Amino acid sequence: MRKTPALRPLTSEEAQHLKASLRSPIGFTVRRTQILLASANGCTRTQIAAVIGCVGTTVTRVIADFHARGVTSVHEERRQSRPRPVSRLRIEEREPGITAALERLVSAEVAGDPMGGTTWVRSSLRKLSDALGRQGYRVDHCTVRKLLRGMGYTLKRNKKRRGGSQHPDRDEQFRYIAMRRDAFDAAGRPIISVDTKKKELIGDFRNHGRTWCREPDEVNEHDFTSTAECRAIPFGIYDVGRNRGHVRVGISNDTPEFAVTAIAEWWEAEGRAAYRGATHVLVLADCGGTNGHRHRAWKLNLQEKLCNGLNSSPA
Repeated sequence: MRKTPALRPLTSEEAQHLKASLRSPIGFTVRRTQILLASANGCTRTQIAAVIGCVGTTVTRVIADFHARGVTSVHEERRQSRPRPVSRLRIEEREPGITAALERLVSAEVAGDPMGGTTWVRSSLRKLSDALGRQGYRVDHCTVRKLLRGMGYTLKRNKKRRGGSQHPDRDEQFRYIAMRRDAFDAAGRPIISVDTKKKELIGDFRNHGRTWCREPDEVNEHDFTSTAECRAIPFGIYDVGRNRGHVRVGISNDTPEFAVTAIAEWWEAEGRAAYRGATHVLVLADCGGTNGHRHRAWKLNLQEKLCNGLNSSPA
């Protein structure tokens, strides 16, 4: 590699001063002194930059400063004058009245926790920024978020906390059911809980899950009722005393007659043998849909298909 000494010959005083500067505690001085001494020894700019760990322009600038100001250049750090950053005005100063305008927008849409003091708004940030823009304020949704946080608003979702009315007899029916259940359990009588489960369309429809096969089965793109072969209606019966379940699947409508037929079939298939001599059955239902307490068909079918088969008065 060709050596091109870029530094002029040093005088004895300059060489002595630079050698003394190597012991300086200031890193700026030591770094510049190393560059000058290396250049004086005939090292190229590339070699100096590789050893010192800097770029070549730094070597050139240090040598140029030495030629212009002498040994004082290794002690005086010259910084480039940068313009002072212009302080940005706060949004309240740039857009006077924006906080009051935002307060008016969200006043009708404020929700919150009266106990904890936390409040939030229901409108989105972009809708609020658009509404402020129609009033002449230049503001984006990010700034609206900052303003709302400064006003004490936070982003929340709905939370279930409020209950119903605290009537003294609001749980009377539940106490009665619990009492009847304990009485039937103590006497060894059958207790069943019934309910209609989720209905399913039968046909070429997509179901979640995977199975081992070479090629996947092709199914319909949409789950339309019109393309189904039928609709399966599972009716579940849970035997509380024996901790056993029984499910009857029908393809007709979910009617009280279908529900009672499922119960009667359970009694003939399992209940009669499990509870020999039983004359009462406690049926726990949610009192909705096919087993609603206002449906006469539910009561009539219970009497004809279940209770008349017991050798006693209906339960």
